[in-house]
Amino acid sequence: MSAPLRLHLDGNALVQNWQWLRAQGHARCGAAVKANGYGLGAVDVVQRLAKAGCHDFFVATWAEAAEIEGLIPEGASLSVLHGVRPEDMAQALISRARPVLNSMPQVARWRATGRPCDVMVDTGMNRLGLSTTDDLSGLSIQTVMSHLASADEDVDQTAQQLQAFQALAARHPGVALSLSNSAGICLGPDYHFDLTRPGLALYGGVPRREAAGQIQRVVRIEAQVLQRRRIQAGDSVGYNATFRASEPKELAILNLGYADGYVRGFSGKGSAENGLFPLLGRVSMDLTAIDVTAQPDIAEGDWVQMDFDLPAASAQSGLSQYELLTLLGHRFERRWS
Repeated sequence: MSAPLRLHLDGNALVQNWQWLRAQGHARCGAAVKANGYGLGAVDVVQRLAKAGCHDFFVATWAEAAEIEGLIPEGASLSVLHGVRPEDMAQALISRARPVLNSMPQVARWRATGRPCDVMVDTGMNRLGLSTTDDLSGLSIQTVMSHLASADEDVDQTAQQLQAFQALAARHPGVALSLSNSAGICLGPDYHFDLTRPGLALYGGVPRREAAGQIQRVVRIEAQVLQRRRIQAGDSVGYNATFRASEPKELAILNLGYADGYVRGFSGKGSAENGLFPLLGRVSMDLTAIDVTAQPDIAEGDWVQMDFDLPAASAQSGLSQYELLTLLGHRFERRWS
């Protein structure tokens, strides 16, 4: 059955983004494919990146690991960032994936298995993570990780976390070290250590100014026209009449709304076809109206491409680039090229 919404996903751009991130230093470059590959489809993302040479993948949960484990090449690694709960142990013990241990109860639970693991140590984010003073003896640690809290901004906290991680690294000789996400990679090789963990930039997000012009767009949204209609001067459009026409206009009503991840923040700000068709009124759950007065031949059943360049869309909607990607809903037909 044909869907009235499409995501056009550029596999070449995905791979080229990973290659650019890898080329910023000498560290191995992995890929965060959690949250269903940031909304694009983890299976498709992993297949393309593994073929391109990526050997380190990161998910959040064991359910995510199970979905892609069979796609991970021999000799490559898969890490589960949220560690291992008691409920996860049965699956974890038969999985190729490694837990990233975040707490001392997780350490005690996994130490008894004698199996390899990664560890996440907090250096100032105060989210998940072990203390720098926690006893990690008896673990078969493959990678020591930490996570930068504000690498997308120019703030003192980032350098302070780097110093804390450097001190931590000195206590774990011979173990792989991993600190940087997409924004951290853009800060330069001092932040790369042995392994980087990009996410956002793989999928077309621009985490810092250094990546502008380098990261290619991966996601394009197309929506089908359900109806074309004419309104007169004084007519309103959509819920609460937030738009009222000052002159006659031609509208196209699109099969697209906030239930699909095209959020209400685009109301009165979004557009389609490179600004040719401004969005009028509020985005509703399943429908959005655009002004197609400039295009007399747009008709029911036609398709339009929404303007969804991630940095610009973030500024318009008030949501982060991460949110815009991961909110893309299941009603889209995902088409890879």
